[in-house]
Amino acid sequence: MENHRKKMQEYWQRNVRILLTLLGLWFVVSYGFGILLVEELNQFRLGGFKLGFWFAQQGAIYSFVLIIFIYVVLMNKLDKEFDVHED
Repeated sequence: MENHRKKMQEYWQRNVRILLTLLGLWFVVSYGFGILLVEELNQFRLGGFKLGFWFAQQGAIYSFVLIIFIYVVLMNKLDKEFDVHED
């Protein structure tokens, strides 16, 4: 029983680590690129738009969707590793 508890504790620690890493990445893209670094990024263009503007309007949304897919893949892998996956 104690071994199972330790295993589940490790599972949740790794789950939270994945979650915090991906949320940190989203914060950097949305807040960092879209607000803090907008002037520096606006020196470059993407599809005719200034890059800082693009990140503020579209990049954060695309990044969030990509992060969702990454989270699903990582969690499926973690679930299989700890044998808590759905069949």
